[in-house]
Amino acid sequence: MVPERRTRIFVLLIIFCALYSCSHIPVPKPRGHFRIDLPEHKYIQFNGISGKDHNIPLSFEYPVYGYLSFQEDNGSNPGWFDIGFPSNRAKIYLTYKDVKNDLDSLLDQSYDINVKYHVSKADAIKENVVSNIDNKVYGVIYDLKGNTASAVEFYVTDSLHHYLRGSLYFNAEPNADSLAPVIDFFREDIMHLIETLKWKK
Repeated sequence: MVPERRTRIFVLLIIFCALYSCSHIPVPKPRGHFRIDLPEHKYIQFNGISGKDHNIPLSFEYPVYGYLSFQEDNGSNPGWFDIGFPSNRAKIYLTYKDVKNDLDSLLDQSYDINVKYHVSKADAIKENVVSNIDNKVYGVIYDLKGNTASAVEFYVTDSLHHYLRGSLYFNAEPNADSLAPVIDFFREDIMHLIETLKWKK
């Protein structure tokens, strides 16, 4: 009788160990994001446009994986154009204007756009001054942190005749964490555009 009792205890012990080893406490996995493959930075030259429909008297280098498109002129916006990146659902919107003794007004507009549309959503706004004395390119780059509609904004001018404003937007719900590598990637392209920018007299 004693050996039979030991056998039963041994069998119950094995069953208990088997059941206990199969049970585990579920632990939630961290939220992941899709891997984003980004191309190598390469650039081509844009040499400006001057005509009855568009007036963009400047040159710069822009990414080979982007495409330039120009807004139809309705008589008041001959300097609206953009660089599109369909594979990343991104665009850099650009606006060129001739300065006609209204630089203060243009700079105020740029500042107001940042304050009106982005300050309430931004966790922080970092301003970086642009100063290229050789090419007479001066301005500010705004890095907007948080879930803002635009992540990077900028304006540049020669202080006398030319003014260019740009904004990086994504056709996606703002999510600073998941978009961070793509924002950094296109910010580098924006920096390259500004560094290679030359005004045409």
